[in-house]
Amino acid sequence: MCGRYASSRKPEDLIEEFEVVESRVDKVLEPDYNVAPTKEVYAVVERPPSKESDEPPERQLRVLRWGLVPSWAKDPAIGNRMINARMETVAEKPAYKRAFARRRCLLPADGYFEWYPTSQLTAKGKPRKQPFFIRPQDGGTLAMAGLYEIWRDPTRADDDPERFRWTCTVITTQAEDSLGHIHDRMPMMVEADRWSSWLDPAAPQDSLLDLLVPAAPGRLEAFPVSTLVSNVRNNGPELVEPLPLDEVLE
Repeated sequence: MCGRYASSRKPEDLIEEFEVVESRVDKVLEPDYNVAPTKEVYAVVERPPSKESDEPPERQLRVLRWGLVPSWAKDPAIGNRMINARMETVAEKPAYKRAFARRRCLLPADGYFEWYPTSQLTAKGKPRKQPFFIRPQDGGTLAMAGLYEIWRDPTRADDDPERFRWTCTVITTQAEDSLGHIHDRMPMMVEADRWSSWLDPAAPQDSLLDLLVPAAPGRLEAFPVSTLVSNVRNNGPELVEPLPLDEVLE
C-alpha cells in the first residue's frame, strides 16, 4: 500500500513540469514531508474550463483531499479507508470503477514511505518497523497514478462553496523485485509520455491499464529514514534524510 508520502514542490514548479493550462489552487500548500490520509494534496486533472463549456478539457492543478469518497457515499468518512485502489481490481470495484472510467489524475510526490519489520522487538514483543523512503533515483517528481471523485454534501446549501468535496486515491500494484522485500505493494507510476492519455477523460477504458506499468528496476531508490515519520505530527525535510543501513538494521 501507499499510506504516506512527501510532497514539497511549489505549485508554480508543478504547473511548469506537468504543462498545466490553468491553476485552480485557491491556497498554496506548505511543503509536506509526511503526507497522511485526509490531508490536502496537489493533483493534476483534465476538466472542461467550466460546467457549461463545450471546450475540450484543459489540464488543471487542483487541491484534493486524500481518501476517495465515491459520489454515491452516504458518509464521507468512508474516504478514511479508501486511500489506495488496487490496479488488479480498480476497473471493477464499485467504489472506483466510475472514477477509473472518467476521473483519473496524477498525484505528484517526492517519494513515498514504507515500513519494514526488523528482527528487533518493541517493548510489547512485536517486530520494530523501520521506515524507508522510496524516490526516483534522479531526484525527479514521482507522478503517481490516481483517481478523483466529487462528492456533494447534502447538508450544505446550493450556494455554499464547500458543498462539493474533491477527493482522491492512489493506485497501487505489486512492488518490483528490488523493493518487494520492503513491502509487497507500491504506487503505480505514469511516465511523462503517457500523462496525456492517462488524464484524458475520453480515453478508451480498455486501453487504460496498458498505460500503467510498474517502475522499471533501478528507477527508484530506497533508504532508511528516521522513525519520526511514524508520527503524523512530525514534519520537515529531516524526515527524508538517509540513515546508514547498517545502523538501523543491526
